This record gives sequence, C-alpha cells and structure tokens, in this order.
Amino acid sequence: MYTAQIRELIKKVEATRSARLGSDFPRMTPEQREEVLKEYHPDYKEKGFRKLRIGVNQGDKVPLELADVLEVKSRLGNIELDLNKVHYDVDVLIIGGGGAGASAALEAHQKGANVLIATKLRFGDANTMMAQGGIQAADKPEDSPAQHYLDVMGGGHYSNKKELVQALVKDAPDVIKWLNDLGMMFDKEEDGTMVTTHGGGTSRKRMHAAADYTGAEIMRVLRDEVLNREIPVVEFSPAVELILDSDGKAAGAVLYNVETEEYLIAKAKTVIIATGGAGRLHYQGFPTSNHYGATADGLVMGYRAGAELIFADTIQYHPTGAAFPPQIFGSLVTEKVRSLGATPINSEGEQFVFHLETRDVEASAIIRECLGNNKGIETPTGVKCVWLDTPLIEMMHGEGTIEKRLPAMYTMYKKVGIDMRKDPILIYPTLHYQNGGLLIDEHGQTKIENLYVAGEAAGGIHGRNRLMGNSLLDILVYGRRAGTHAGQKSKDVEVKELKLDHVNAYHQSMEENGIQTDETSPMILPHYTHGRE
Repeated sequence: MYTAQIRELIKKVEATRSARLGSDFPRMTPEQREEVLKEYHPDYKEKGFRKLRIGVNQGDKVPLELADVLEVKSRLGNIELDLNKVHYDVDVLIIGGGGAGASAALEAHQKGANVLIATKLRFGDANTMMAQGGIQAADKPEDSPAQHYLDVMGGGHYSNKKELVQALVKDAPDVIKWLNDLGMMFDKEEDGTMVTTHGGGTSRKRMHAAADYTGAEIMRVLRDEVLNREIPVVEFSPAVELILDSDGKAAGAVLYNVETEEYLIAKAKTVIIATGGAGRLHYQGFPTSNHYGATADGLVMGYRAGAELIFADTIQYHPTGAAFPPQIFGSLVTEKVRSLGATPINSEGEQFVFHLETRDVEASAIIRECLGNNKGIETPTGVKCVWLDTPLIEMMHGEGTIEKRLPAMYTMYKKVGIDMRKDPILIYPTLHYQNGGLLIDEHGQTKIENLYVAGEAAGGIHGRNRLMGNSLLDILVYGRRAGTHAGQKSKDVEVKELKLDHVNAYHQSMEENGIQTDETSPMILPHYTHGRE
C-alpha cells in the first residue's frame, strides 16, 4: 500500500529506532504545553467560533458549525401536532441507545420505572461501540480515587466541575465490578487479576480494557442485559424536540420515525438525553472518528428548551487519527497503541513529543510538526501527517503483542495492505469528542426540572480536555446516576398539559434578534448521507 517515496521515508524511522528503544523522551514543561496549545490547537483559532445570538448562553462563543444548528428553526415549525395523541406513555424516556442510554435504562428499570429507549439508528449504533482503548478506574492497591481525581482535574486544566469529577472517580471501581459481573471480558492475567495500562496524562496504570474493542464489549453486555430485561427499545426513531408541560418541566419528546416519516408523541415523567456527540458536524473541516448519528441533536433540543451549555467552545481532537490510506481516513487509532509504546516520529525519523502527553497537547504537537516545523509526511492524497512507530511495540513487549492486544487495529490496517507489526502507520489528529455539553449536577440533572443528560451530551465533567478512558467511564457513571435518580423521581411526578410553547418562544426570540433562516435542526444525519452538498 505504501508508495516507493513513503518507503524511503520509512528507512529514516528504522534508522533511529534502536536508539529510541528504551530512551526516555522528556515531557513538556507546563509553559511548553501552554505555548503549543495556544499556537496550534484548533480551540484557539478564533475564526472557528462565533458568539451565540440567542438562548441561555447568548454571548458565549461556540464552534461555527454548532452555532449553525443552534440558531435555526425547529423541524416542527410548520407541522401540526396533536400532543394529546400520545403514542408512548412511560415513567422514564431515554433518548439515545448507546452506553449512557443503556446503563440509564438498566438503573431506572431497577427502580421499578416503566422505561422506554428511543434511538436514532439501531440499538447500540453509537460512539460507545467505536471506543477502543479502555476505561479508567482506580481499583488497584497502588492507586486511589484521590489520585484519579487529580489526574482528571489536571487533564481538564483545572476547569472541571469538582463535584462531577468526585462522583466520576468515586463510582469508577464499582462500575468495573458491575461490568465484570455482567460478563464483560476484560483483559486479565492468568490468576484473574485485571490488566491495567497507562493512558496520556495518567499517573497510575488504571486503564482496563478488552483488547482494543472495549466499547464494543461494554455495549455487548449492556445491550444483552437491556434485552434480557425486556426493556422496550424503539429504533430508527430519533427525538426531534423535547416536550415540556404547562409548568415548564420536561414531559417527553416528539419522535420521528425515519422509515414511515411519522411524528410520534412520547409522554414521560422524566427524560434522559443520551444522544452522544457532535463529530459529524466536522468542526473546522476535520475528519472524525464518530458514527453517523453524532450530529449534536441533544445539544439542540436541550438548548432550545432552556438547558445551559458549558464548555461548548472546547473540542477534543484525538492525536492519532488514520491519515492514510484514504479508505480509513479519520478513523481512530486508539491511544492504547501509544500506551503500549508506539511513538510519534517526523519525516526525519525524530521523536518530537513524549508519546503520552494529554490529548490536546499531543494533538497540538503533531499539528505543529506538520504545519509549523514543516517536518510532516505528505501522503499521495495530499494530507500532511506524521508516523506512529508501531513496530516498537513488538520490540518492547515481544512478538505477537499487536495481534493479541490490538486485534481490531491490526485487522483494520491489514485489510488495507499495511502490516503495523513491521511498518509504522501515518496519523494526524481527528475530531473525536465534545468536551462540553449540557450542564448537569452529580445526578445528571439539568436546570430544567425532570430533564437529565448522560454521556457525551453532558458537560462539566472533563473541563477543557478529557483524558483517555474517562469517556467510557463517564457514560456509565452518569448513565447509572441519571437512571437511578430519574427512575426514583418519576414515582412522585405528575405531568401537566403537554406543550411546545418553548419552541414558539425560541422562534420569536430568533426574529427579535434578527436571525432569519429557513434551515432547521436537529440535523439527524449529516448532509452527505442523503445527497446534499
């Protein structure tokens, strides 16, 4: 698959490999980290953002692409709906069928609630399935939740909501036990001890994994448990608008059946948004590792209903997205590859950054090497990128390590004609995660009564940057917390008359602020999936 020109560049990587093996490349100082972030991280490019002209966060800056779906009309603007014609009447409505939604459903069901999951695509079609590297938890004798807390806060530049981080790290060991009890096949030593590794920005080895398909394995056990408990799931039915009652409390959602093109009314005593991220908005033109449903739907619906956004201006660009060949462009190269020892190398065969800096710093250093230092490799498709020296893994840990510890990654590259055991791979940052979202408390509640958020649509937990392994943890910690609280609270909720008055008020506010557009949101699917330019 590699051209003769690229093969010549590989020789430079091979020439320095033995000298790099076992050597300690220095970490950046705090001052160096701040410098590279300000100079090269996309979050610092002012032209990629604008201030919102409407809503509870009016005046705050968000990515242009997010503003474009927030500052438009509802899809229901010209549609007559009879809100009294209720198609689903439940205690807890969960919008989204990934890890956060499934874990919320299990806990709400455990509280005796009548639960419904409504999901855009198939049950499990979510970023959870695509998460590879692992899930953090301080459950080893040499570690502690307190140390985990410090790592999370440091990774988030100490901007995180402290009470949310406390809940995250405190619940983490129990989450691992819960998954293990459900039958998850974690990597274990022969004596049953769980294998743990480092991630970028971690001070202890606390990354638990199932090879390099950890998210898929988590989704397997959660999906099986939901189905075993016979919790109803409505597929291909994304929510397009929240419903509030006459007291302004969350009371359900309008669902859209993408197959029949019908709008359906789901009435609920409590609502949990678990719709995931926004990668398919392609902020600043970046490729993305996200699944097709990640179009910020939860942010749109929650914001229109009056829920507050936090850290909406900070996005995670995973340092290692596949840059070549074009068939896998933007696909995630899990951080586990670097945690096992693979290092970023420039066109001269030089390591230019410590391989386990926090993701924002690592990504910025790679961008600097390509755009600032002009030491990137140009692919046949014109993409500037750097090497990730994967053969180091086998040299450090023994032959067969890549196939054993990274089977999905090995297979992905083998299918496109590259043997990552023998040749380095080409990588560049890919749009991966929204660090912010709708502000929640430690129970997953928003400021809208009876409205909860869990998973990537929630904001405040990770601050301005997320560490590896804390997303799979956060979807489960806050999925479970939201499900437990919403399930319990639903027992005391009386739903008043169903209303969409907040949508009309939002449209009126658009007019008052001079916003004129015929565009609507949520997007549901990215434009290129249905033939639009």
